[in-house]
Amino acid sequence: MTTPDTPLRFEIEVEIAGTPEQVWHAIATAEGISSWFLPTDLDGREGGAIVTHMGDTSSPGRVTGWDPPRRFAYEEPEWAAMVGHPEADVTPLTNEFLVEARSGGTCVVRVTSSAFGTGADWEHEFIDEMGTFYEPFFDFLRLYVERFPGQRATQREVDIRFPGDPEAVIPAAARSLGVAAPGDAVPADAGLGVGGTVMRVAFPYLMVDVDAPVPGYVHVLGSLADEGVASAQVSAWLFGPGAEEVADAAAAGWRPWLEGLGLAAGAPAGAAGSDAER
Repeated sequence: MTTPDTPLRFEIEVEIAGTPEQVWHAIATAEGISSWFLPTDLDGREGGAIVTHMGDTSSPGRVTGWDPPRRFAYEEPEWAAMVGHPEADVTPLTNEFLVEARSGGTCVVRVTSSAFGTGADWEHEFIDEMGTFYEPFFDFLRLYVERFPGQRATQREVDIRFPGDPEAVIPAAARSLGVAAPGDAVPADAGLGVGGTVMRVAFPYLMVDVDAPVPGYVHVLGSLADEGVASAQVSAWLFGPGAEEVADAAAAGWRPWLEGLGLAAGAPAGAAGSDAER
């Protein structure tokens, strides 16, 4: 039997304008987490359950650290099975959020995800992909705390599958929207159905700070769904009066827009829409 003694670790630090209490709501409540990250269920206490929903897949876990508003930690024991290695000899994936108040009304949030494995290539690839796919979400965390503290987002998501290269998604989406770099304007009548300013346009995300007709943020994601099958996804988190109606109207147009990007003639995977609090 192999021994899980190889450290696997991903970490990020972000400074946010807000109080520790505002940051705590964002990182340690179901409503908060679901308003900048993935739809999440959370029983907020040490030993409580946490479930992160990723489309058709969910990752259950348990809260292992609860010290408001300074430290929140939880572990996910089924992370290896989630990525196709149910028999792997690995320790649970531990996620820890540390909040430190700074002078001037800001907080530094340090996030660490770690586990021990056997050194297999897929383990290191998993941790590397966490950095690629999860780090950009912390730009949304910053926006959420600074602009929408304590609010609940209306979240919608639509994706299609196609045979091909996931790296083709972002260039195709950028061409369709008429953007090329951060700072470019996205018209509200373009394919996303909402308007704003580009925050990022680099694989795997095109991210937009939305200001019309309601505020929020949206991203287009290109990822590998299966061997030889890519996914193109649009997800939005919108706020304020009218957000639900705007989200429904925008999401209704995402499938035809994605299918019209010319990525491939693949079969759509199906749309999934939900309130962020679920």
